[in-house]
Amino acid sequence: MKVLIIEDELHNAKRLKGILEDIDPEIEVIAMLEGVTESISWFKNQHHPDLIFTDVRLTDGLCFDIFSEVAFKCPVIFTSAFDEYALRAFQVNSIDYLLKPIKKEDLIKSLHKFKTTVHPPYLGQVMDDIAAILKQQQKNYRARFLIPTRDSFYTVMIKEVAYFYTEHRITWAVMANNRHHTIPFTMEELEEQLDPDVFFRVSRQYLINNFSITRINNYFNGKLQLMLNPETPEKIVMSRDRSKIFKQWLDR
Repeated sequence: MKVLIIEDELHNAKRLKGILEDIDPEIEVIAMLEGVTESISWFKNQHHPDLIFTDVRLTDGLCFDIFSEVAFKCPVIFTSAFDEYALRAFQVNSIDYLLKPIKKEDLIKSLHKFKTTVHPPYLGQVMDDIAAILKQQQKNYRARFLIPTRDSFYTVMIKEVAYFYTEHRITWAVMANNRHHTIPFTMEELEEQLDPDVFFRVSRQYLINNFSITRINNYFNGKLQLMLNPETPEKIVMSRDRSKIFKQWLDR
């Protein structure tokens, strides 16, 4: 069975690939793609797989943007970190989903469902229904954090955050005034909660607000180096592929 994985976090894609191959050695992961643009190009030049695993929200758009450009009939299993309201839409429409972080036992059930379903549901209508829910959710991005202290609480406003970064498994919010706050969320969780038109994940360690960018320098081999205000603890250099997506994000 030939499988395609569409996932913009390489460590998540590799983990899914490893679990699939452990479950069934006959599964062949033919490609791991990162975004909408790359996937559209791939589909136009390759034979379609037997099954697709795709994250719902990719760096350069929603996975539905791929399906609107490419006509195919192979089944899709979505991977997602959305809340229960959105997940119910997947269940009602009989398209399977895997909630991140993906568990082996859930993946086994999804593969069994794929192998035993005689007539997969009409993907077009399913995507329209789910896309409508996701677009509605996108209007309600997080606006603030409520942070507890020893004997009180205080708020951190999202619009004042210059960037988030991780260090030793701790997530920090760096404000425009250079104050630092610890945030009780992973970078993956923050990506789901923040407006993708404002925040961009430039690397595994950094999620930046567009207002924080002061300079973009060309680096070696098509890479980009970012200068932010406030300054970052370490130099930010994006990979070549990430740099392409970043430039598309800035130019839309």
